[in-house]
Amino acid sequence: MVFELFDPDEPVDITTRRLPHWFQPGAVCFVTFRTADSMPREVLSDWLRARDEWLRRHGIDAANRDWEARLQSLPIAERREFSRNYSEQFHAVLDQGHGECVLRRPDLAEIVATSLRHFDGDRYDLGDFVIMPNHVHLLVAMHGDTTIDEQCKSWKKFSAAKINAALNRRGHFWQAEAFDHLIRSPEQFKYLRRYIAENPIKARLKEGDYFHRKA
Repeated sequence: MVFELFDPDEPVDITTRRLPHWFQPGAVCFVTFRTADSMPREVLSDWLRARDEWLRRHGIDAANRDWEARLQSLPIAERREFSRNYSEQFHAVLDQGHGECVLRRPDLAEIVATSLRHFDGDRYDLGDFVIMPNHVHLLVAMHGDTTIDEQCKSWKKFSAAKINAALNRRGHFWQAEAFDHLIRSPEQFKYLRRYIAENPIKARLKEGDYFHRKA
């Protein structure tokens, strides 16, 4: 499967809550969403505060919709510093295995996999993905007017209802926010495919504690 990369000369839609969401039809995106109990609140608050302070020191206001675009305009050494200290740190905390980690159960992970595959080839083209005990990583390119934000809500709504029913419980299963990043280069695409494949190894999971699908 051949994915298109982000084109800076084409229109892009940006929505912002605590995390930015960039959308460009057809462009491949790396998406992470996580269970509601996957990251302690104080850890997330500290991470957001440190991230925003780093951005401020580099002349970027995280409250502005275009902060990620401004980040991309920084010298490559500073962008790598940001990735090393903040993006990688965010995902490293997820790999620590906070929360119940119920997605270790193959039957519950299969519910999530089924939801991801359901509209593959229709609303989107689905690439590699991995379902970890408390979070999900995937590569996806949306079709037409379907946005990442809308589709994430759909995946989470369907899978949460099924998982809660299987666990005989109610309430929020997924964290409302998702992390998404438009991929800008073939090198980044290869890196993220490798990251998805190696994530269970880095988290020291054994076979059966995760669900990996290679496109």
